[in-house]
This record gives sequence, structure tokens and C-alpha cells, in this order.
Amino acid sequence: MEFARFGSTTWSDPVEVSHDPADLESGCWAVVLDFEGALTAVRFARRDEGGVPPGDPDRWPAVTGWAASLERTGYVAGVEEIRARIAAGTVYQVNLTTVLAASLPDEAHLPDLAAVLARGNPAPFAGVVHVPSAGVDVVTASPERYLTRTGDRLCSSPIKGTAPSLEQMLTKDVAENVMIVDLVRNDLQHVCEPGSVVVERLCGPEEHPGLVHLVSDVAGRLRAGTTWADVLAASFPPGSVSGAPKSSALTAIADLEPVPRGPYCGAVGWIDADHPDGPRGELAVGIRTFYATVDPDGVRRLRFGTGAGITWASDPEGEWAECELKARTLVGLASGRVRA
Repeated sequence: MEFARFGSTTWSDPVEVSHDPADLESGCWAVVLDFEGALTAVRFARRDEGGVPPGDPDRWPAVTGWAASLERTGYVAGVEEIRARIAAGTVYQVNLTTVLAASLPDEAHLPDLAAVLARGNPAPFAGVVHVPSAGVDVVTASPERYLTRTGDRLCSSPIKGTAPSLEQMLTKDVAENVMIVDLVRNDLQHVCEPGSVVVERLCGPEEHPGLVHLVSDVAGRLRAGTTWADVLAASFPPGSVSGAPKSSALTAIADLEPVPRGPYCGAVGWIDADHPDGPRGELAVGIRTFYATVDPDGVRRLRFGTGAGITWASDPEGEWAECELKARTLVGLASGRVRA
């Protein structure tokens, strides 16, 4: 069965696939947006509330043999290069990532992995988009809101600052969060009513399995006639997984990361343009996210990205340790090393 599930809602029986943001202005869609900007939106014929999510955690086979696009030495060198660019004044912060990949057994079914994560790493923006016929097979345990729309209200909740405990959070983490909040404020101001964009929460601590994040909430009131295409053009990719200034950060990412990110650090969620109370939508930042791909040689692989925000105050080895911290529980669950 091809389906999408977010919260307690399951959509099934796909009837349309679109790659055009203009189509999001009518209908209800499951959405996957690659970090590089490629959109896949799927509309379904059936919608069910409640019930048991598809997927059986006991069927998921342990996936091992992970290889990273940037190993420790390459990642540390990348951090040093970003610090050199910061010293030169071309950028202030860059999110540097590495993508892990492992071959998938023939019997591996990603909805079963979603069930493993739901049991072992519940997340506020967890979701599944399992539509292999459209080239989309994504499972997310994202803790981060990219955008929530309720009528004309738009809210983004960037995460910056990660540590094993709140007591271990650094001054650097707070400064990084404030920097990205300013970027998100600027992004939303392009599509919101003047004066309506406000920071509703700044650097609030949130506990998740194995770590603590600092989270802020930035909200505004959309201008009349604003489309989803307008919103995405103004705010994508999310500031927390790109950097500041965004254009310079994206240049650094393209220079230093050897493989595309795909759905990792993109957006995963749903958009309902026909809701009786006005347009609705909830898109998560595609972090803590697994996705399946098929290589040109026909090998099916499971991919998972992890990264950290690099500033002038960054310690290169410490940033690599943060990448490992973010991946430990999720990759452990997928590999069978961590029991749900």
C-alpha cells in the first residue's frame, strides 16, 4: 500500500503527483521537498483518522555497513574551512552535514522503520511518505517545525543549539540560535504583513531522546493573496539547516558537501488548501530523516543525514561529536543496536 501518515491521519490511494508548487493552492497533499528544491506532492483519494499506522517494527531488518559522505577527518577540515570564510567576512554561520548510506535488504520496508522510530524515538513532527511509484520513500522523526500555516498565520520554529543536557549547552549555541532567528524573521517578512512578524519564544529548551535542543518560535500574518509558492520561495531552504547569510551559506555547502542532501534538510509534511476553516499546512524540517534511493547500479540504499551549525566559536572536533550525538539513537534503531 502506498500512503502518507502524519499524526493520527493516514492518506492512501494516490491519485495525482505534482512537482509544481502552484498546484498546492487546491486540494490536500503530502509534500516532500528536497534540500536542492525538487518538489514532490502527492494527492490521495482516501483519508482516515486514527487507527493503527501501517508498519510492523518486528519486521524491520537490521541495516548495517553505514558509510559517510564526509568522515571525521573531512568533516573537521570542512569546519576549519568555514571558520576561514567567517574570518574573511563572507559568511557568519553554515550548517555542515554528512550523509550516511547503507545498502537495504530486499525485505526492508520503510513503513516498518517508521514503526520502529515511533516506538523508540517519538517526535513531534514524525511522518511517513511511502509512494515508491512517485520516487518518494521517506520516514522522518523530525523534532523541528519548518512552517505551520493556520489560515493567514504562519509560524516557524528553528532549532539551533544541541547538547546532551541543558547544563552542557554553550554560549555559542545561544548565539547561533539568535542568529538564525534573525534570518527566519527576515524570510517571513517577505510574505507577511508589515509589523506582524514577532518572536514568540526565544531559545526555549526542548528535550528529545538522548539530547536537548534550543528552539525559538517566529510567527507572522500572511499578506492577502500570498501563495505557497511565494512562501517557499521566500523561506526555503530552512534557515536552521542552511546558514547566514543564506546565499553565502549555500555556496559553502555546495563547495564542501560531496553529495546532494535530498529530502534530508528539506521539508516533509502536508498541505490542505481546502480546509473549511481556511488553508492549513504543517511542514517539518527534514532532519532525523531516513529515505530510500536506488543507485544507477540498481542497489537500493537507505540514507540518513546529520550535521551541525558552524560559527567562528566552533570547535571542529566538538561539531563532529554533535553530528554523532544526533545520529546515535536514530541510526542505532535502524541498525538494531538500540532497542525500541
